[in-house]
Amino acid sequence: MKKLIFILSLISQCMVAQNVNYDEAKIPPYTLPDILTGVDGKKITTPKQWEANRSALLQLFAENVYGVTPTISTRQHYKVLETKNDALGGKAIRKQVLITFDDYPQLSGINMLLYIPKNVAKPPVFVGLNFEGNHSLGNDPAVLLTQNWMVDFQKNPERVKDNRALEASRGKAVVESWPAEMMIDQGFAMATAYYGDIEPDHAEGWKSGLRGAIGRTDSQKWSAMGAWAWQLSRMLDYLQTDTDVNSKKAIVLGHSRLGKAAFWAAAQDQRFAAFISNESGEGGAALKRRWYGETHEIINDKFPHWFSGKYKTYSNNISSLPFDQHQLFGLIAPRPVYVTSAEGDQWADPNGQFLSLKNAEPVFALYSKKGLGADKHPPVNQPVGDHIRYHYRSGKHDMNAYDWEQYLKFAREVVNK
Repeated sequence: MKKLIFILSLISQCMVAQNVNYDEAKIPPYTLPDILTGVDGKKITTPKQWEANRSALLQLFAENVYGVTPTISTRQHYKVLETKNDALGGKAIRKQVLITFDDYPQLSGINMLLYIPKNVAKPPVFVGLNFEGNHSLGNDPAVLLTQNWMVDFQKNPERVKDNRALEASRGKAVVESWPAEMMIDQGFAMATAYYGDIEPDHAEGWKSGLRGAIGRTDSQKWSAMGAWAWQLSRMLDYLQTDTDVNSKKAIVLGHSRLGKAAFWAAAQDQRFAAFISNESGEGGAALKRRWYGETHEIINDKFPHWFSGKYKTYSNNISSLPFDQHQLFGLIAPRPVYVTSAEGDQWADPNGQFLSLKNAEPVFALYSKKGLGADKHPPVNQPVGDHIRYHYRSGKHDMNAYDWEQYLKFAREVVNK
């Protein structure tokens, strides 16, 4: 009888894991790890104690989710391929910079597109990866067409064919917006690069990407997400050498899977001054323990290369994971954080993202930083918070003009004050 009960219990767990739930009332009870209990089991009451706990907690995330970033030779060169001093109708300086790696000549390098306002001395800079190539973000004909393998987000053979971008895809991004002129008009620089520059986004992509180049045949131990986070830090390396921007006020951000990568980059690399998550969902801002929308099991089945092999071992037992995403937000503290979700993107668990940030408040409080000022998920299009902020907007899963309006406001009020 006990054996039958055990089997029925396993079947029930598997059904919960594979079925998609969009009903808050059906979420099984869960308990979050106490964010102010250190990895060593001791209570944390001061910033100094939190900092002492930081490396051990970061290591837990690396070992169990994103993979441990290996020691990689970063002998790199920066070649400014082009500078135009009257871009975007004369408002901006445009630079296209190629970052190459001496030890890995088989990599084509990172092609970074940089727009800088002409009338602002050393402006803060938004830094992030894009989905469809630098050329897809605007109609600037001089921006280089991405040559690397590409996911066919377009579903249009006139724009992307055989996983290669065509000229017709210029200015036709369908996944996200990067409104360069809006940023320039408000005194901010923009730095972006195609995420496929460092690793193609498919299960075998590691073989022709960074992980293959460094000889990591144990691809399960380090993830594509880790490689993309590494790419963001290399972009920041360059920005630290560019006297036209203020690299100390570099705001790292990303949408969806690239929000997950930006999250991991911000947690590891404290040089980033602030972090913005745009609908990053499971593996990003959302709590793992909530059975709502996309789950740990679903994401690892659909995208096995995104996370480390060990993350897959928590299937049907996510509560045994020794942490949750609110603690990753704690690793960003005391730096400013903005999280956003969308009404039409329940897949990414909007309330789970809000609760994740909400449950990180005690760490920010250690540094005397204010919380969200809201105990419940806010209504649509009503941002809450200050040093840490959240909004839930109308619309679908994308990064749009409304999001950018809020991010620029946040950057003016918090990051650049």
